[in-house]
Amino acid sequence: MKKYVTTSLETHLFFGRIMREHALFLLAAFPAGETGYRNKADWFRAQFEKTLERTVQLADGMVGEDVLCSGEVFTEFTEMAEMQTRRLTKIPIDIRITRAEKKLRAGRGICQDKKMMQQVKKLNQNVLYLLKGLIAFKKKILQEVTACDLYTSNYPLLIEHILREANLYYQIITELEEKGYMMSKDLKKAELFWNQIMMEHAMFIRGLLDPTECELMKTADAFAEDYCRLLEEARKQDCKTIDEQTRKTLEITEQYRDFKAAGTKGITGCDVRSVILPLLADHVLREANHYLRILKNEGRK
Repeated sequence: MKKYVTTSLETHLFFGRIMREHALFLLAAFPAGETGYRNKADWFRAQFEKTLERTVQLADGMVGEDVLCSGEVFTEFTEMAEMQTRRLTKIPIDIRITRAEKKLRAGRGICQDKKMMQQVKKLNQNVLYLLKGLIAFKKKILQEVTACDLYTSNYPLLIEHILREANLYYQIITELEEKGYMMSKDLKKAELFWNQIMMEHAMFIRGLLDPTECELMKTADAFAEDYCRLLEEARKQDCKTIDEQTRKTLEITEQYRDFKAAGTKGITGCDVRSVILPLLADHVLREANHYLRILKNEGRK
């Protein structure tokens, strides 16, 4: 029961916020006339915001310190990025959730009872219902965009990218509901997934920077090449060299996290020219922090 409750809440703290922001990014990228798509994206944004709020209410004293301190739940930039994105897009963002997250306390597994388990189960079932709808919505958007029947300022690859993340979230919660716990992570499989995500982040960053930001574009290109190389090497690895591969991935991802942090600081400080929403910059930073926690935790086992 302890693993079920804790893992569920930790997963929602990270991915629930990510899904809310995916919906927001979809909404912000549709033309004003696409009212049907805009309304649906906004509905998912609002629903995942409610889910995140409920998660925070349940999570106090129930989640690990490593998660709360990892920078995957929020960063030093999150609140500012939310305020700026709300002002720039006119899309509602409940910043009180971030403020509540900052007050969360790590748990010792006490206070877990049948009622808590039932509440978490209800939360999980609701998330699975929402994710089914959001995944179908993203698939429809991708199909319409690639058929040239719908315009969005989001790259088709970005839609594929956020679809993969939603599918991973769905798989995790489904496994928790079916087994009551998560199987030990296959680190090689996790590296293949997250190295792909990190590579695509670099490609998006490069494509969303102003053409005058030459040095930042070169750095983003270099990180994209690093992760492309890691993906190629990982597919050829045998058991003898997996540890070495993980160490290399960890080193590159720490450097990449620092680059993303500097970029988020620059974007929220209006020192970087780009069409990157402040919350998108913080979003990809949190994902790098999440990946670093996976690499460090699984690498110790």
